[in-house]
Amino acid sequence: MNLTDRVAIPAQVMARQVGNETVILDLASGTYFGLDTVGARIWILLSEGKTIGEICRTMLDEYEVEPAPLEKDVFSLLQTLESQGLVKIEEA
Repeated sequence: MNLTDRVAIPAQVMARQVGNETVILDLASGTYFGLDTVGARIWILLSEGKTIGEICRTMLDEYEVEPAPLEKDVFSLLQTLESQGLVKIEEA
């Protein structure tokens, strides 16, 4: 996974805002996953078709955080979502 990759959301995966969180459901497996406010923002950006790098740049503009820890956290979240079958990383 690198900054030029895009993230696809499979057709069977649905997401809904519930209060301050986003709940993701894989209709095929019944897997639920919850995202806090920051994770929900990342989900919105990836659902817009942005590259991982574009997501990180947007997050850097919106939050007071250093680039290296942000990229690490974004990669970690995407790896977790991918391992649950909730996203698919599309290499550039």
